[in-house]
Amino acid sequence: MSFKVVRSSKFRHVFGQAVKADQCYDDIRISQMTWDSNFCSVNPKFVAMIVDASGGGAFMVLPLSKTGRIDMSYPTVCGHTGPVLDIEFCPHNDNIIASGSEDCSVMIWEIPEGGLTSPLTDPVVKLEGHSKRVGILSWHPTAHNVLMSAGCDNVVILWNVARGDAVVRIDTVHTDLIYSACWNRDGSWILTSCKDKTLRVLDPRKGTVLYEKEKPHEGSRPVRAVFVSDGKILSTGFSRMSERQVALWDPKNFGEALTLQELDTSSGVLLPFFDPDTGVVYLCGKGDSSIRYFEVTDEAPYVHYLSMYSSKESQKGMGYMPKRGLEVNKCEIARFYKLHERKCEPIVMTVPRKSDLFQEDLYPDTVGPEPSAEADEWFEGKEAPPNLISLKDGFVATTKAKEFKVHKSLLKTTTASAGNQHDSSGVSLLDPQCFASVLAADNK
Repeated sequence: MSFKVVRSSKFRHVFGQAVKADQCYDDIRISQMTWDSNFCSVNPKFVAMIVDASGGGAFMVLPLSKTGRIDMSYPTVCGHTGPVLDIEFCPHNDNIIASGSEDCSVMIWEIPEGGLTSPLTDPVVKLEGHSKRVGILSWHPTAHNVLMSAGCDNVVILWNVARGDAVVRIDTVHTDLIYSACWNRDGSWILTSCKDKTLRVLDPRKGTVLYEKEKPHEGSRPVRAVFVSDGKILSTGFSRMSERQVALWDPKNFGEALTLQELDTSSGVLLPFFDPDTGVVYLCGKGDSSIRYFEVTDEAPYVHYLSMYSSKESQKGMGYMPKRGLEVNKCEIARFYKLHERKCEPIVMTVPRKSDLFQEDLYPDTVGPEPSAEADEWFEGKEAPPNLISLKDGFVATTKAKEFKVHKSLLKTTTASAGNQHDSSGVSLLDPQCFASVLAADNK
């Protein structure tokens, strides 16, 4: 006799749970833009959400502790002249956030400790180089001050943010609208999906195509893709019959998918979030009311369905907390910030364990906030493997936050209040006295 043995996995019983109502962020008018980005970014200090704005574009940044009802008059970041399409916090400095907008610009903002007390209209740096709206932003995971932006002009630009320079411009590769663009774990490859039905793996410094796959999914609706463990690629898309699919690929052997599974017939684009520490990928559909999660392993069928978190209300967007912001003593392996029409609701993913001790198998050393290279070094070819930290005692910052410096050549005004003295190499923007008087070039 043969018995079907259930696959052994410590993540088989992971469950999702929404926090209590008083731990949500209420009365926030989330943006109504029909754009398939996350609309939310979160780190251990702040949660940021794109909100509706009359004239121009705005997003709101709240300290994580500011739960409950948010007053209508709460200040926003409102320097863009068109709707904001994407926002992302810098992984190396929790006070720095980038935003891309319909006004064709990318802006870098510094959020003061404790959050905003008045509307923020002047960015630290304004990056101009796209000719159409900018819908995708992604910070380099390990190199300091390197930002990737992708616009509706089918161009990908890599910026040295501290200098305000567009160092690499990839403008001949994509023949149509770029649906997604992301880095691998050490930032040595870029992965893009495009409306021309092609997945491409690019060398970011040269802008050349290393591997490509035509028609990873037969359908014509948007494809999303992320790197997972061992350089493999997980993509979400649609079949010819408009069924939603998830597939796993090996870019070095792109001919055939390692696995391709059909999920359902909903129409929302599936946003994938991959956790390299646990090998779990979470699929959040825009307009869905559920989060499916799968474990990616080396054994066939490679992508194993675990479970699904379901709720009554659909999600307008989703933020994903970095590992160092989780509560390790509660066996929390992921936390999402789900956007409703009028609120933001944290959802906690937990592995049930009876012990109160630190669970080393759930929390291997993870990526910390310390960068491995400066922007100039990385663009010159330095490899930048991630600097790992232990979460054993909960994440404690042992080094001062990486200072965000903008070179003086960028600045229209370099007068420092109270006669502050600064060296000529740059102006430190973490000094609040100085920051108040510093504007980025061309921000008018």
